[in-house]
Amino acid sequence: MAKVLIVEDDATIRTGIVRALAGRGHVVVPAGTALDGLRLVVAEAPDVVLLDLGLPDLDGREVLRMLRAISQVPVIVATARRTEGEMVRALDAGADDYVVKPYGADQIDARIRAVLRRTTRPAEERDPAVEADGVRVDPRSRTATLEGAALDLTPREFDLLYFLVGRAGEVVSKRELLTEVWQVPYTAADKTVDVHLSWLRRKLGETAQEPRRIHTVRRVGVRFGATP
Repeated sequence: MAKVLIVEDDATIRTGIVRALAGRGHVVVPAGTALDGLRLVVAEAPDVVLLDLGLPDLDGREVLRMLRAISQVPVIVATARRTEGEMVRALDAGADDYVVKPYGADQIDARIRAVLRRTTRPAEERDPAVEADGVRVDPRSRTATLEGAALDLTPREFDLLYFLVGRAGEVVSKRELLTEVWQVPYTAADKTVDVHLSWLRRKLGETAQEPRRIHTVRRVGVRFGATP
């Protein structure tokens, strides 16, 4: 059970998700505007925030920046904006995960549980540092380096890179990445993995067209590691 702050201006959607999550054992705090949401982050100290990006008083990405200035609470953004660019900008602004509207209560519940598992796991229980092809990822210090230079990664990018480096040389499917890194069921329409791989490639100084370490294996998945 978690305390979930729902920031959603659509009263019908807000009421429905509040009821659904409360029925699954969560304590749910609703807010209809960005300013109310920011106030409740401080007043209620939620375990996780579900944030609509299309709020009437402030742009969702601006809300994320303001929220990150006062709290490190995990944030799942909910958006009707399906473009990769919008998703990437939200993640870069500080979101930990995102869902595309319309979404179901089961999906939100699963993502809440997955985010909380990642963010509350004690450091001493995490796996050891891994290293391959000039990339080193240390889960205890939550640091990653490329040829000795620090990488500025979002929490999800860090988890994805850690998984890929730990499986260096192996081909892993998008289904496996979504279930192991995100810990949510795979659906063919879900672009979560594609968005994060694209952003991670940029931070490693490469592209899908000119890969150096993250290679696409057509119709199978991806492989981390320089081409032999």
